[in-house]
Amino acid sequence: MLVISKQGHVEMTRIKVKIFPKIERRRMDKVNGIVVHQTGGPTIQSTFHSYAHEGANGAHFLIDKDGTIYQTASLYCITNHVGRLQSRCFITKKCTATELQHVTTLEKIKSTVEKARAVHNNEYKKNFPDRYPWNVDSIGIEIVGMAYKEIHNVQGEKTYESVNEQQNSSLTWLIAELTVTLKVSMTEIYRHPHIGRKNETEASTAKW
Repeated sequence: MLVISKQGHVEMTRIKVKIFPKIERRRMDKVNGIVVHQTGGPTIQSTFHSYAHEGANGAHFLIDKDGTIYQTASLYCITNHVGRLQSRCFITKKCTATELQHVTTLEKIKSTVEKARAVHNNEYKKNFPDRYPWNVDSIGIEIVGMAYKEIHNVQGEKTYESVNEQQNSSLTWLIAELTVTLKVSMTEIYRHPHIGRKNETEASTAKW
């Protein structure tokens, strides 16, 4: 179990506290889930640099290539790390008839951007667990990992590099500690693309 200070900082030698106030938003009163990401950048310094900008988005933890874990935001603060939600009932096939009809209509919107916005606007106002964990009630964990553009990929999509053994070992430990400390169910741990409209290869090799 993690030892957490009044400021929401973890007081354990395995975690290096390096808080970036510019990614912290208002207070988070309840944690319902954990979302695992990859940075898309080559080094931890590139992420640190982005976190220092005014109004930056970011996650609560950052795992470096060598497995070092940094805490970058208070566990008591919201950070913007999830983006637009997908429909939970649609993906899990548990919508009511009325909701299914509504979401199906939204999913038929031709514009990818407009569809993502419409579905998210229908989701984020719901109470958990009718929606996936979002910025307001989830902890974000970033793993340093570059996204490379594949030459043969005509759609221009990028492929994230594999999460290495040291990173997965640290991720497994951190998630185990967070779920016990914050009383989060292991069924509410997600890779970013699972709950949002993100690149499917992001964190696809993350293990916990």
